Amino acid sequence: MKFSAHEVRDLLVAWLALGVAFALFFRPELVRAVLQPGGGVSSGEFVGAFGVSLLTAGVGFLLHELAHKVTAVRFGQVAEFRADYGMLFLAVVSALAGFLFAAPGAVYHRGMATERENGLIALAGPLTNVALGALFFPLALVGPSIVGDIGGLGVQINFLLAGFNMLPWGPLDGNTVRKWSTAVFVAAFVPCVLLALFALFVTPSF
Repeated sequence: MKFSAHEVRDLLVAWLALGVAFALFFRPELVRAVLQPGGGVSSGEFVGAFGVSLLTAGVGFLLHELAHKVTAVRFGQVAEFRADYGMLFLAVVSALAGFLFAAPGAVYHRGMATERENGLIALAGPLTNVALGALFFPLALVGPSIVGDIGGLGVQINFLLAGFNMLPWGPLDGNTVRKWSTAVFVAAFVPCVLLALFALFVTPSF
């Protein structure tokens, strides 16, 4: 598995930008601290929230994209991640405004691939997020603590990423899977959406 210097830079920038965006989104009081000096949040609290965000949202994003890359390479494709710097800026600005729109970039691959292979490349990302959410779940049960925060946010972010990316729309993974196989799409879409709803309404907030 090879990574160009450009790709490594884009992955790192996207990881850091998403860490900031998700920390601000899940901790609204941090926005006041950013916009209003003396807003009641210490630098240590911001660093802590940023670290938790990197370990959950950041890792969920990175492994989602790497799952696409690994699967594409497995099928003989040339694949690299490219960040969308404009969308990364929008993610941070939207988090400051109280909502979050995150489309940090994508893995682009080229080469001869069947519709089935393209479908499996797309499916690899959401399934990776489901697996990560399951791994974080035991930590979410620990209760109020840094470990519980990491677990709860890890479950929320990864299940939401899986559900969102399985939507059958535009460039999202779900649309590619649906074009390949309606049966496989339904089998993946239904549990991913249910897990996303669970993350929204049941999992403790960060």
